[in-house]
Amino acid sequence: MATDSIESNGGKTASFGFQDVAPEEKPSLVQGVFESVAGRYDLMNDLMSGGVHRLWKSALIDRLKPRPSMHLLDVAGGTGDIAFRFMEAGGGKVSVCDLTEGMVRVGRDRAIDHGILSKVDWLVGDAQGLPLADRSVDAYTIAFGLRNVTDIDAALAEARRVLKPGGHFLCLEFSHVVLPVLDDIYDTYSFRVLPALGQAVANDRESYQYLVESIRMFPDQKTLAAKMADAGLARADWQNLSGGIAAIHSGWRV
Repeated sequence: MATDSIESNGGKTASFGFQDVAPEEKPSLVQGVFESVAGRYDLMNDLMSGGVHRLWKSALIDRLKPRPSMHLLDVAGGTGDIAFRFMEAGGGKVSVCDLTEGMVRVGRDRAIDHGILSKVDWLVGDAQGLPLADRSVDAYTIAFGLRNVTDIDAALAEARRVLKPGGHFLCLEFSHVVLPVLDDIYDTYSFRVLPALGQAVANDRESYQYLVESIRMFPDQKTLAAKMADAGLARADWQNLSGGIAAIHSGWRV
């Protein structure tokens, strides 16, 4: 079963796709991937998923139930996709935090282009050490970002720390396919088509090879729910999307 870190040769390592690297090396490697793809990140999401990622994100916002008094922290959301959807659905203030400055720059530029000049804070920071106070936000979202952190358990603990009591945690992430026929088709598509698409559109095959591998290394639905519970996020559950290609995980700070 995939985990975010393993013991290798007596020392702890982190998975960077199918590679084992020192934990302190992974953040810079992840930053390198997303600095490379930042300019075409949203376009590639559309091409890779056939636009289905938009439906998944809409489902995430539906689960969140935005309201004007809600302060959302969106982690690994540098391009602003979740933040903008939250505001359009009636949400209040948003703090967007991303490890990669290039992704945050894309989000800031998009906000300016859309005339969004207030109610959004843009932060460069690590999911494992968030630059926010304890019990400071009403909701926490992370979409397609949790699999890129070095220590998932630490990131989940940080999510609980910054949530107010009664706050909602939601994670949208690629997950493990639950339909027997679909899993083989999805594997073939992932490993043969997506890296080639990354080369053709973003001139970057290696980054998209990593992203495919990182999906396969991510914990399955049941394992992630158990990690959430261990981190103190109550009522941990999940909703499979598109046969488990993606899943929304939900938990609460009590």
